[in-house]
Amino acid sequence: MQQGHQDFYNALREFIPETRLITDPLRTLAYGTDASFYRLIPQIVVRASDEEEIIKIVKLADRHNTPVTFRAAGTSLSGQAITDSVLVQLGDGWDNYKISDDGSTITLQPGVIGGNANKYLAPLNKKIGPDPASINTAKIGGIAANNASGMCCGTAQNSYRTLNSMRVVLADGSVLDTADPESIEHFRRSHSVLLDSLDCLSQQTRTNDDLRERIEHKYRLKNTTGYALNSLVDYEDPIDILQHLMIGSEGTLGFISNITYNTVDEHEHKATALIFFNTVRTTCEAVAILKKTPVSAVELMDRAGLRSIENKAGMPPFIKELPNDAAALLVETRAADAATLQQQVDAIAASISGLETTKPIEFSTDPAVNAQFWAIRKGLFPAVGAVRLTGTTVIIEDVAFPVEQLADAVHDLHQLFTKWNYSEALIFGHALEGNLHFVFTQSFDTQAEIDRYDGLMDEVCKLVVHKYNGSLKAEHGTGRNMAPYVEMEWGVDAYRLMWELKELLDPRGILNPGVILNKNSNVHLENLKSLPAADELVDKCIECGFCEPTCPSRALTLTPRQRIVLWREIARLEKSGEDPERLATLRKEYQYQGTDTCAACGLCSTTCPVGINTGDLTRSIRSRKNENHTKLAQWLAEHYGGLTSATRATFKIADVTHGVIGTKAMSAITNTARKVTGGLVQQWSPSMPKAAPKVKAYQPTPDETGPEVVYLPSCASRTMAPSRGEEDQTPLADKTLQLLRKAGFNVIIPEGLDNLCCGMPFQSKGMFEAADYKANETERFLLDCTDQGRIPVYSDTSPCSLRLQENMDAKIKLYDSIDFIDQFVLDRLVVTPTTDAVALHITCSATRMGQAEKIKRIIKACSSNVVIPDHITCCGFAGDKGFSTPELNASSLRTLKDQVKTCNTGYSTSRTCEIGLTHHSGIDYKSIVYLLDRCSQPKQVNDNSNPENSQISVQPL
Repeated sequence: MQQGHQDFYNALREFIPETRLITDPLRTLAYGTDASFYRLIPQIVVRASDEEEIIKIVKLADRHNTPVTFRAAGTSLSGQAITDSVLVQLGDGWDNYKISDDGSTITLQPGVIGGNANKYLAPLNKKIGPDPASINTAKIGGIAANNASGMCCGTAQNSYRTLNSMRVVLADGSVLDTADPESIEHFRRSHSVLLDSLDCLSQQTRTNDDLRERIEHKYRLKNTTGYALNSLVDYEDPIDILQHLMIGSEGTLGFISNITYNTVDEHEHKATALIFFNTVRTTCEAVAILKKTPVSAVELMDRAGLRSIENKAGMPPFIKELPNDAAALLVETRAADAATLQQQVDAIAASISGLETTKPIEFSTDPAVNAQFWAIRKGLFPAVGAVRLTGTTVIIEDVAFPVEQLADAVHDLHQLFTKWNYSEALIFGHALEGNLHFVFTQSFDTQAEIDRYDGLMDEVCKLVVHKYNGSLKAEHGTGRNMAPYVEMEWGVDAYRLMWELKELLDPRGILNPGVILNKNSNVHLENLKSLPAADELVDKCIECGFCEPTCPSRALTLTPRQRIVLWREIARLEKSGEDPERLATLRKEYQYQGTDTCAACGLCSTTCPVGINTGDLTRSIRSRKNENHTKLAQWLAEHYGGLTSATRATFKIADVTHGVIGTKAMSAITNTARKVTGGLVQQWSPSMPKAAPKVKAYQPTPDETGPEVVYLPSCASRTMAPSRGEEDQTPLADKTLQLLRKAGFNVIIPEGLDNLCCGMPFQSKGMFEAADYKANETERFLLDCTDQGRIPVYSDTSPCSLRLQENMDAKIKLYDSIDFIDQFVLDRLVVTPTTDAVALHITCSATRMGQAEKIKRIIKACSSNVVIPDHITCCGFAGDKGFSTPELNASSLRTLKDQVKTCNTGYSTSRTCEIGLTHHSGIDYKSIVYLLDRCSQPKQVNDNSNPENSQISVQPL
């Protein structure tokens, strides 16, 4: 660390714990990465927990003349969230919000994820205006600081236009709250020189006709290049000017500690159409017409874009036959009621009826069809990422043209792609605003490739600015990427004005220097990120960060994106042979940060644009580490019945000991033993289960009626009973049998269960051969006891169900408990919901199997008061990680207790998850089967009315 930064670090230690000050080479590299194609490694990463700390950090930076950069989610694409100085991240404590009584405004702290803000507003049929593609990852701080917009937002509903008020920390550490008259008055007194200067600049701008007209023209389009000069002509009060300057300033003028948005309507009724045209010109003519109709979104996709997805499942076959100049528009319209929606659909269709379309125009109100249409549009970016060569990155550029010139602009861009040999480049975008994104792959490993990129971007900038007077950055922010071209786009006077604003609000240049304004004409070609081959499991990663909100270790150690960043660096160092000391350090630290604390839950794959499961990488790494244990793993797999018995005995001994010496002594003894053995002794907690009695086999008698089902209790269900102190001590296997019989099922419990396992315990440790051995053994067993798949199988534990479904013969109809209950059991019961407040945890495996809505439906049938905690995805127990690495479970569930304090009980679908949930919530968690059994009575079902009713009609999942 440089001396100046060392002094800064020492000063930070006086008010921030060292646990939130990161300087080690592994985490500074990992945490310093954003979604752009630039790489800078910070000297210090600070996890700030509140505004008071931000104020102190900014004042300290001013005193030490040390640059600081603020970071929210790091999904920005233009290099605005990286630094080689001090990176200030949002830690816990930045996700509060408040909605006005009528829903017209929402006040948000900068750590709130945009999609969550919309979730909070959904019951009021409201949403925030900005709707970037990254909304389920991007945080409000970044959305406002970049003036992010999106598909339906346009220019009327972005952060600038929907800003109500904000609270901002300036470069001198002062705070202005524009919602507080007292704060405003105090600021007017303390910062009169600043406000007078803003007023003077505003007056000069409004009276400079050329400059004012230039500004007005630029903001008729989408535009995030440079500072929000429109604030100088849109507003006269310097307070209004100041707060609107903060929008899109990318953290270079101040820190937004909260923001209040005017919300916009989120109409329930929607209709969507995918309209194909034979030429781009006709497509763009349609856009100009549609701009005058009641459309909510019009998304353009060129032929290259359509070609990239035409072979995907569910795509209409005729897409392959479209001519080379074809294009498509995804059109959506929304309304408050069905009648109005139909009127709008009719008006939209009529408006372009005179244009030739490849197929007749058909709008759909089916949510599933609409979702498919949007999946096509949203799949364009990852489609390029999925086919790129290893070592290249995916670049998405973002320009805007006057709508009336859109067809010519698309043609000219295609010509440039050909000239510079970007054959894979495709175009899509928010056509209503003339906003086009073009996506291409790029390598930066040779000077020739850098020169090719430079040549393309230079010509694109000249095309956009000089020929079309458009915007170089419509919604992705200026960053480092477009900083050298700001003067080209805006002209000398406007550029000089931007520098005056920067120097006025940040006179020492400590806030994110080099971003937006930069006198280095080559900054966009420096510090380029390399993406070397690391492992084919993750080489397609584009480091976008969409995976991060789902990861249970995100607040403890690393996220999936960060694990991949580090593994790439390790692979690069191994290949190059350079800096063996750094390589050794990274390898050693990665063991805990990357491998030991990864839950390998796979939730990252559900939000990754290219479907990467970073857990697969973790298991692969564990496999290499455990190569010497292959024989032991195989022996355990072959003697699993004995292992099951030993596990049951261990739980029994632990429970008896607990009963004799009490909770306090048991905790003290096991904690001491864990410390002495360096973690070899597993973590114990009062929520530890008792030993379950052995599950008895059962074959129905010939006179028993009802649909047949084979019940497959998991090894967790067979060994773990409820914990000491739980009110209902019935083991899950018995409770499940009771529920299924109540619903009229003829339940078969096969002989030989104790030796069965889905293979998950072995797979999670990278012991793949043993895992497959157990899965194959279970498959053969189930084929035999289900009469070769004739009888369906009920699996009672979600993680096991997922593992089995991924490795099972298609003849076997294996249902997880959620699917079976939702599809077959609920209709056979009379359910009387309780009014008790109950908590629900949706396991990671249930999420991956697409069961979230099903389990919500089940629990809401059982209770009228259901709490589903925010921000908790995977619980982090991860099979046995809750015993061996309990801090992962604790970190993942750190916000659980406060959220479920009104609940009596919690429910889930995995026994091991329920141990950790119980421990960290203060309430008992158990299988949802217990709740359904408690709330239900049998419905009279006549299974003899039709001989076919003796079997369930099943379909493969």
